[in-house]
Amino acid sequence: MTLPIAVLISGSGSNLQALIHRIEQGVLDARIQVVVSNIPGVKGLERAKKHGIHTCVVPHAEYPSRQAHDRAVIDTLHSFGVQAVCLAGYMRLISPDFVQAFPDKILNIHPSLLPGFPGLHAQKQAVDYGVCLSGATVHFVDQELDHGPVIIQAAVPVGPDLGEKEAAQRILALEHRIYPQAVQWLAKGRLHIEQGRVHLLSPQEVTVLASSEPPGLISPGLDPGF
Repeated sequence: MTLPIAVLISGSGSNLQALIHRIEQGVLDARIQVVVSNIPGVKGLERAKKHGIHTCVVPHAEYPSRQAHDRAVIDTLHSFGVQAVCLAGYMRLISPDFVQAFPDKILNIHPSLLPGFPGLHAQKQAVDYGVCLSGATVHFVDQELDHGPVIIQAAVPVGPDLGEKEAAQRILALEHRIYPQAVQWLAKGRLHIEQGRVHLLSPQEVTVLASSEPPGLISPGLDPGF
């Protein structure tokens, strides 16, 4: 079966593009019903339109509260028959009502190894802190910021001589690989949450990426094609 999803964005939508690419390759069993942005005119909307995907803008500034805005977004998603939601650079903290509308069906990708460096400018936080490794995390969304059971992480070396821009580029290359993989696991019903932890049915060994790919360590390992 193909999982009907929505992708929520606030900007350029590079992770949206990664999802579209994997769907068009035939290795991701999902269908993007609609792309929703809280900001008009962002590049991610153009990306979606080029691939014939429905788009909708729900500007948060036009609503009196976060709850009211989220209710409008939820109604939009339900109208498109969405069953799962992917936050891809969506710069909004969603309300408890939103989480409850799609229980264990909302994913987010964050450019750090959570629980370290949540919030904005995670790459800068990591560089300023002087860590040797940083990375990206795909997790289920709960009612806290950049929190919830971890699905998959990717780590890359950063080091003291690497700037924020370079760190962000390294991390983004792996984001584009691990987010489609997480969505595929969700689509196949392979993700099970127990006592706050995600269990991947038929778990795999940690995979070190091939030399032809961006260097890094991913856990759990990617399926073939990702």
